Amino acid sequence: MAEVTQLKRYDAPRINWGKWFLIGTGVLVSAFILVVPMVYIFVQAFSKGIMPALQNLADPDMLHAIWLTVMIALITVPVNLVFGVLLAWLVTRFNFPGRQLLLTLLDIPFAVSPVVAGLVYLLFYGSNGPLGGWLDEHDLQIMFAWPGMVLVTVFVTCPFVVRELVPVMLSQGSHEDEAAVLLGASGWQMFRRVTLPNIRWALLYGVVLTNARAIGEFG
Repeated sequence: MAEVTQLKRYDAPRINWGKWFLIGTGVLVSAFILVVPMVYIFVQAFSKGIMPALQNLADPDMLHAIWLTVMIALITVPVNLVFGVLLAWLVTRFNFPGRQLLLTLLDIPFAVSPVVAGLVYLLFYGSNGPLGGWLDEHDLQIMFAWPGMVLVTVFVTCPFVVRELVPVMLSQGSHEDEAAVLLGASGWQMFRRVTLPNIRWALLYGVVLTNARAIGEFG
């Protein structure tokens, strides 16, 4: 009996045009929204050469604006870092009345315009506000000064760290923390050796978002 050799049919891989269309569309949209404006800004900034750009950076008003932005960010980020970790620990490790209300109130800075937030602080800490007279008597200026900018920036950036930490801490649970306590670890040791390694990336993301928003507010 003659042996019949069967040749397997070679099927060329099919090109998923739909996938590549979506990828190309995403790249083009991102380029026109992000890349092109950034390139245009740099081109216009250095259109007259690098020396005029450096002279503008050395302008006293420019230096003051940069220093003010950096100072506000340096104050805001640590404040929201501590506040975010404490609040995330509170809402993920304890059940108490008003817990859901607290999480809801935490989202208010996302919905309120920074202009409205500044107006509220102005009405409260201004000369005609409840604390305005007392502040004027003690020669303490909050509004139209850097303390007022810090207050408003802390308000508009406070949810970022908390919102990054809460889902991570809820998914991990409290079993490792409880085990550390049973093994004799103190509160600080438990946080430093157990909790912090588990939340470090979420904490980093929250800090980056907080810093970016703080720089953008009064930059």
